[in-house]
Amino acid sequence: MYSISTRHERRLLWLLALTQFTIIMDFMVMMPLGPQIMHAFSITPAAFATAVSAYSWCSGLSGLFAATYIDHFDRRRLLLTVYALFALSNLACALAGSFPLLLAARAFAGITGGVLGSVIMAIVGDVIPVQRRGAATGTIMTAFSLAAIAGVPAGVMLGAHFSWAAPFVLLVVLSAIVWFAGLQLVPSLAEHLSRRQSALGEVLPDLWRILSNPRHVNAFALTFMMMVSHMLVIPFISPMLVANHGVAPAQLSWLYMAGGAATFFTSRRVGRLADRFGTRRVFRIAAVLSVVPVLFVTHLPELPFYALVLFFPFFMVLMSGRMVPMQALLTTVPEPSRRGAFLSANSALQALGTGCGAWVGGLMLSNSPSGEILGYGTVGLVAVAIALVGVAWISRVRGVHVELPRAEGLQAEVAGEG
Repeated sequence: MYSISTRHERRLLWLLALTQFTIIMDFMVMMPLGPQIMHAFSITPAAFATAVSAYSWCSGLSGLFAATYIDHFDRRRLLLTVYALFALSNLACALAGSFPLLLAARAFAGITGGVLGSVIMAIVGDVIPVQRRGAATGTIMTAFSLAAIAGVPAGVMLGAHFSWAAPFVLLVVLSAIVWFAGLQLVPSLAEHLSRRQSALGEVLPDLWRILSNPRHVNAFALTFMMMVSHMLVIPFISPMLVANHGVAPAQLSWLYMAGGAATFFTSRRVGRLADRFGTRRVFRIAAVLSVVPVLFVTHLPELPFYALVLFFPFFMVLMSGRMVPMQALLTTVPEPSRRGAFLSANSALQALGTGCGAWVGGLMLSNSPSGEILGYGTVGLVAVAIALVGVAWISRVRGVHVELPRAEGLQAEVAGEG
């Protein structure tokens, strides 16, 4: 364990959170930019979905395979090198003059983003003592809410007033500032290099054991299907609102700001409810309730814009509300000695599910001669069906200990349950 001052530790954590912020913003801002990108390159919803999916697929695969080499480098050097490549990938996105170039730039951004996610958590594990690691992880996770509240709305407004490329220029500038701060704040983290490093022939069998464990497989399947259900719907909300309901691109920022602010205040409360009443019960309730906003947004009637602003927090809270208890349950699935590797693999499956959901959703959509998006209602029905399968499937997800509500005061051992 490295020894750094409390002040240095705090600054390092916020630097890592800002790094994560730029990664999350890079992924999230693509979705509300859909209308401008589709218009700029004259592409279909399916082609746009491919651009979204390329990032997720590459991020998932690079994060998964990072386990084979991430421990062979100084964390500081690896973070700064890959983050510089991440900034260059965003510059390539901003300068892309054709859709194939944009697709390649998004794939490269996904590769660097997936590796960065693994490096960030490895640094937290190296530097932060275990008794403070939960709070440190919470600090890193604020990046998601900040991206939804500030990053994405800012990107949407820039895209509306300048061009779709403007948010990526902003990301290049932010990444450069964070990179130079990292040059000053991130210490050399090479202590792990003094220990024997696992050879590739040892890493791959360990990775296969994690991926093939029946208890893990049930958990991975739940993660995958819920991310597919999510991403069948979410990437196409902005293009649908612009093409079918005449919402101005500049107005989209208000929707994402309202939704992000709502989840910022409700996510912890949902987590406390899961602690009190059980993760499976809270997940089932949130997943069933989420059927209503999903069907509503995919069969949206004509509404004034203020009604959409009021509706969007309801939609975002229930969609994120089913993910919070699921993630809490997944931390109980592996043995403590394999938790880090399991969660890394689960994050990779989450990214792959994100890519598959966006891709399949795009294939189900088409454009009418007047430019409206067709088939979104069917997409919503499929997303709801998959989510309801998840409601049933979660009973198959078992941890090292069976979770029971605290009121019962009991936990039954099921170690080794397949």
